[in-house]
Amino acid sequence: MDTTILVDKDKKDGRKLIEALDKSKFNLKGALWFYLGDSREWRLLLVSPLVDTAGPSSCYRVIQSVIEDMPRDFGISLERISVLSPKDNLIRLLKVAIHTGKGISTIRFRRNTINGVFIEDALIYRLG
Repeated sequence: MDTTILVDKDKKDGRKLIEALDKSKFNLKGALWFYLGDSREWRLLLVSPLVDTAGPSSCYRVIQSVIEDMPRDFGISLERISVLSPKDNLIRLLKVAIHTGKGISTIRFRRNTINGVFIEDALIYRLG
């Protein structure tokens, strides 16, 4: 599979994971697919203040337990997910241009520059 293309299944599974995390009461402030040009891959970035308070490992454990309860055809592994603090520079930068609120959106943000930083491609579900 060409990793430079974000396929529909990844988009749908990303939304399903956000819904499941919301149901689990995981404090999810942001979620987006982000294209990493250097490695030519898409990563699902999940943003939570729990990264600062409980640590990334604790967040990954919760996410993994939610993934384990997903249907068999769910296609996102923990290896394709990164957890970030709301204080992360990339997240703060994206919030300059986009604010979605608490729902789940589908905003494509590609080939744009924010404050001099080029964003090659992103699919934003939530930034709040």
